[in-house]
Amino acid sequence: MRIYLVVLASVFMAELGDKTQLATLVYATTPGANRLGVFLAASAALILSSGLAVLVGSRLEQWVAPRQLQLLAGLAFIGIGAWMVVTR
Repeated sequence: MRIYLVVLASVFMAELGDKTQLATLVYATTPGANRLGVFLAASAALILSSGLAVLVGSRLEQWVAPRQLQLLAGLAFIGIGAWMVVTR
């Protein structure tokens, strides 16, 4: 159960203030937009992208050790963060 709570917290925190969340906010403010429709579409997109990540991760596991994947993911986050700081 602990791993699921870690996943929930990690994804939730990663999505806060994310460009996807900001785009959803903008769509929700569009005059005439059905808020429930915006919520359902954004939720479906997150479900599909998460499903893709799980599928790719389960395939990568066959070639790359979990510890190496964690290291690569961490380095990618650091790289993206550094790129955002430098390009501002």
